[in-house]
Parts: sequence; structure tokens; C-alpha cells
Amino acid sequence: MAFVEPSATPTPLLLDQYERLHALLDEITRTRSGGCSETQLLEAAIQHERAERRMLAIFTDTMVEIEERSAYRHAGCQNITKFLIHQLGRHGEANRLANRVWALGRFHDLQGELNGPRYPETAKGVAEGAISGRHVDVIIETMQKIPSSADAVDKEAAEATLAHYARDYDPSSLRRLGAQILAHLDPDGTLTDDRDRARMRGMRLGPQDSQLMSRLTATLDPKTRAMLDVVLAVWAAKGMNNPDDPESPAGDPAAADPEVLAAAADRDDRSQAKRNHDAFTALLRYALDGGALGRSHHGLPPHLIITISESALREQAGAPARTATGTLVPIKDAVEMAAEAQEYLEVFRDHTSEVLYLGRAKRLASRAQRIAAVGRDGGCTGPACTRSAFESEMHHVVEWKADNGPTDIDLLTMACGPHNRSVGHGDDQWSTTIEAEGIDAGRAVWHPPRSHPDRAPRINHAHRTDAILDRMRAEARRRLRHRLGRPDTTERDDTGADPP
Repeated sequence: MAFVEPSATPTPLLLDQYERLHALLDEITRTRSGGCSETQLLEAAIQHERAERRMLAIFTDTMVEIEERSAYRHAGCQNITKFLIHQLGRHGEANRLANRVWALGRFHDLQGELNGPRYPETAKGVAEGAISGRHVDVIIETMQKIPSSADAVDKEAAEATLAHYARDYDPSSLRRLGAQILAHLDPDGTLTDDRDRARMRGMRLGPQDSQLMSRLTATLDPKTRAMLDVVLAVWAAKGMNNPDDPESPAGDPAAADPEVLAAAADRDDRSQAKRNHDAFTALLRYALDGGALGRSHHGLPPHLIITISESALREQAGAPARTATGTLVPIKDAVEMAAEAQEYLEVFRDHTSEVLYLGRAKRLASRAQRIAAVGRDGGCTGPACTRSAFESEMHHVVEWKADNGPTDIDLLTMACGPHNRSVGHGDDQWSTTIEAEGIDAGRAVWHPPRSHPDRAPRINHAHRTDAILDRMRAEARRRLRHRLGRPDTTERDDTGADPP
């Protein structure tokens, strides 16, 4: 998508060159490859890969200039990462792309002098089309593992060596070669210190897959590992916290009857990995029920808040329930969890007796309003944002003022901190309204800044995948009836499915 300044100005050379590039791409698309020999066809693929790699260098230069001129604000974005996500659609890889720009880009210092790339040999290889973006990712990953106390010459040599190998080896092989380079730099581990351990620590919770399962990966520092070893030794002991055994002691192991625990251990055929998982579940339950999370988080109670449709609750079947953090939970599990402890089960179309309309009397939304917003919005309603309700604040769609409010649930919506702060009256700020009619009636509408190249309003459906899926099913059924020559009535079609 080309960016055009709002005012009528002559097309700059750069945009004219991109227009000619797209024309050339159109020409290549129309060109038949039948006239090429097999060797020439392979050469065409090689040249295509080289061109794609060179584009990373050009992209980097553009991103550097956007960053240094804060041009992303003209698209209504708070930083370059948000621009990559929301304007270029690079969700899920924005941080990786930003790291590539950081490694390859030439930035100006405080005196205005242009510095060279942080990884010069890598940048050179990318500009020549010899090194791909995936290679750059591996080089960054490896370079960040070099101990802070390593000699500057060693670091420079390591980068040059990695760039050398990247020209001939695939990324997987380059990662293995990088491990060998690290071993050569610090064979005895004497250079690694607390700063490196602090830099490398982390825990990542992956997205849910098609079976609603999630992968948890972590790099633990020595203290955390030592404490976890003790916890798992007790909570993951055989016989403890076994969800498949109703007689298994649960919760605090110190309170378990020794004889009951011994009998449960004899019946326990779980692997160590499964016992670790079940112990982790029990620990989370212990933290939730024991009040360890405090009384409030962004105005919401720090417990599980589960949203479910009335029909799904009645039939205990259908689309998964959703929690305030955005996790999908099978209906059976949701009902069981809500029955066990302090979870909040919110059923659509069933309303609490607590007053939800506070009018002009109060600036802050009540807890009941926040819980209601979880069910309606699911999370941040900002454009293309997937942050959960627990990561969001309450946003006044109609600006709140002490003399005219109001703080009503139908004039509030959920917005994460960055999106909440992006709304205002400036040329580079967003505005919000409420959709008055149609299938999105009652939902927040986000209007781009006046400086944005695309002024189309946005409604975020990221947290309502079930509704979108139902809509797509209805459209598919209508298309099927049309193909069969049937009128759009309430009769069942050949699929046996009910009409929308």
C-alpha cells in the first residue's frame, strides 16, 4: 500500500520508482516460463530469492527513516512496532522485523552523524541478496547470547563469521554453527555473569492450537530453577493432584493424609511431565483461591471470568467459552471450573441486578460494568488489537466531563492502554463512536486520524471469532441455496444445517 501525503504534491521519485516496480512485477507475472530451459528456470528462482532478500535492505532503510522522523504517527500509530502490526499487517512478526531493522539499519547519533549497521557484515550480505531475513534472525539470536564481558574484537569476529556462514548454510545449520562459535568464545563458561543470566531469562506462553492446547516455554535463571525443583518435588509427587483420580489429595500436600496419598501413589500411572502439568494447575488454583493476586486488576476481580452463551450453558455444547484473558475453554470445563471456586460465570442475555447505568454521577466504571464489558467486547476494541480484557481499560466513547458524563455501559468500551491514549482531537489521533444499527450495533467504531491515508472506520472482531464463524456459515448456506436454485427461505438445505 502506497502512502500519499494528504496535500496535493508532486509524486516523489521514490514512489514513482515503486510504481514502476509494481508495473515490472505485473509484467513478470504475465511472462510465461515455457521458453526457459530447466537451468534457466532454476536461475529465475535464484534471482527471485536474491531480489526478495535485497528488498529487506531497502525495507530497513525505509523503516529507519520512518522511525527517526516519527512518521508512524501520521498513520495513527504510537511507535514503529504498532505501524508494522496495524498498517503493514505484520502481526506476530513485528518484533522480529524490528530486531532486523535494529541490526541492519544505519541510524543517526545525537550529533546527527550517520552510524554504520550494528552488524555490518550481515547488512552487507543482505544488501547483496546473499543473506535472508531468517538468517538475520539466527545471527541476532546468537549474538545476543555472547557474554557481556566478551572482548569487543571477539564480538565483531563472531558477527563476521556468522555472516560468512550465512551465505552458504541454511538457518538451521547456521544456528548449530552459532552454538559452536559461542563454545569457542567461552569454552569454560567463565565469561557468563549475572547480567547475562538476567538478560536471557524469560517465559513465553504460546497461542492455543486447534485443540485449545498451549505450549509454555521458559529459560529460568538458577534461583528460579532451584525453587521450581523444590515445588515440583512436593506438588508433582506421585499420587498428588491427579485430576483422573477422585481420591487423589489436592492442593497443599502438607494437609494430605499419608495413607490416602500412599494409596493414590500406587494407582498413579502418570508420566513425570503430566505430574508436573497437574502440579502447575494445582498451584494456579491455590494462588487464585488463596487471594494471592490481590483484589483488583484494571478494575476486574483477579479471578477467572468466563463468558458463555445462554444456549451453550443450557445444552453444555457449542462454541467454547471465553475468559477475560482471551483463553478459549471447552463448555464442559467452563461449567466445572465455575462450580468449583471463585470464578465469575457471565451468561449472555442474563443480567445482574446491580445497576449498570451510572449516568453522570461517576467517572470510573463499576466492577459490574467492567464484567459486562468482558462479555460484550472480549478485550480491546482498538483496530486489529488482540489484547485481552485483563490487559484493557475502560474507554469512554463519549468523552467524560465532570458536568455532562456519562458513564453508561452502552457508552463504554474496552481499550488497552496504548489504544486508549491514542484517542484525542489531534490530527494524528483516533476518535471513537458507537455503531447504531446493523449486526454491529452497540460496538465501538474507531475512526482513523485525519492524517491517515486510509480513513475507513474500523470495528474489531478479533474477540468474537464465534460470531464471525456463524456469519460465514450463514453466508455459505445462502450461497449453497443460490447454487441449488432454492429461494432464501427458512427451509433446511441439503447439508442438513439449520438456516441462519
